Amino acid sequence: MAQLSAIAPFRFHRAWTILVILIVVQVIGQAISMSAGIMVPLLKDPEGAFGWNIFTVSAAIALYYLIGSLMSPVAGMMGDRFGSRPIMFGCGVLYLVSMLFIGIVSQTWHFFIAFGVFLAITQAFTFVPLQASIGGWFRRRLGLATGLLQGAGGIGSALLAPGVAALLDAVGWRETFWFIAFLGGGLIILCSIFFRSKPADANIRPYGIRGDDPPDVTPPVELLKLRLKVFGQHMRRTRAFWNLPAIHGLGCAGHGIVLIFVIDYAHEIGISVTSGAWILFFISLFSIVGRFVVPLLAERFGGKPVMIVALFLQGVTVLVLFFANDLWAFYLFGVLFGLGFGGEMSAYLVVNRQYFGTGPMATLYGWEIMGAMMGHAIATLLGGLVIYLIGYLPVFALSMGFSIVGVLVILTLESTKRVLIPDWEESLPPEARSESLYHRQPEPRPAPPSGALPEATPGD
Repeated sequence: MAQLSAIAPFRFHRAWTILVILIVVQVIGQAISMSAGIMVPLLKDPEGAFGWNIFTVSAAIALYYLIGSLMSPVAGMMGDRFGSRPIMFGCGVLYLVSMLFIGIVSQTWHFFIAFGVFLAITQAFTFVPLQASIGGWFRRRLGLATGLLQGAGGIGSALLAPGVAALLDAVGWRETFWFIAFLGGGLIILCSIFFRSKPADANIRPYGIRGDDPPDVTPPVELLKLRLKVFGQHMRRTRAFWNLPAIHGLGCAGHGIVLIFVIDYAHEIGISVTSGAWILFFISLFSIVGRFVVPLLAERFGGKPVMIVALFLQGVTVLVLFFANDLWAFYLFGVLFGLGFGGEMSAYLVVNRQYFGTGPMATLYGWEIMGAMMGHAIATLLGGLVIYLIGYLPVFALSMGFSIVGVLVILTLESTKRVLIPDWEESLPPEARSESLYHRQPEPRPAPPSGALPEATPGD
């Protein structure tokens, strides 16, 4: 592959193949989590196959987010320790099993285990270490790579919601989830064959690396453990380490309420589930703008101000739901809300690089996703209880509140204009530092001319 890229006139680098693989896996992994709102009116339909109440359904979905929250740091640490490739293969197998199990649920405890536990574990391992691995492949243009990853994920999510709704309507519950099981699980397993956790595993250097950049090294196991420990100690001394998971949690609580309950709310006022699924389509479709643009803006201008704008937009656009009575009004809401929602969730990989440099990031990202999933869990359970006791509009006010509080927490962050722990390796013994490890590594094949970029301008 490296020999091909050395002569490719269109400047091909394997990092772009890795990006495509991650996009495919991300879309599959989000197939149900982004479409969970479609299941709510079906599971609570008194004339349907289940007939559960709204609080029972929301509790099962909240369990999914709670288990995903608890497993996310574990997934991140395992990604840093073992690499993402074996995790991807395991996720493919677990995804297939989870979807098969969901297809045959008939009791509430079946759904709690299949969706709330099995699929949650799958989601954590599919999302955290795999997304974090993109930082190791792109030394430059991480904002562009992240924007493409998040934007393509938005396209997939936009198509999934009406697609899953149409399948459920056409072939039923079991056949829908079994189809997703074999297609999605099989594709993830296939992708793992061609995936590599980091450039060194393919004997090449990251995209855009320059001569003055820190070397890309794979330390021995004992030194890797030491480096992870010391890097973590330095991260935990910063406000950003603690505030970023909280911000992610508040942002996800804000949009999680909408994603889970907006279709059921529309259904309650007379809109069909199939038509309501297009609300999620418009949310996901227009989230592509935020998903793609926000990482680029964050890389250029710093992540802090960009995150403030995106999260504020997510919160304030929920006001439209208080006046929505017709289908077109819900679609308009989907357009406006999607812009902020897509931006809120897509800047973290870039912000992590700005705060913590090129250190091992999967563990940090795992804590951030833990915050995100915990926000989803609390908001879903609380939202279901509020709807059960009071109604829908108060829960949408709660969504706005979560987002606005998140904006206030962002204001407490350090500036993203400088790395917070530039000298963390000075706490390591000399033999564990990058320079020493680089000299003990076999020299990789030279990076192709296409892999290196011209001298970056400020903000790149």
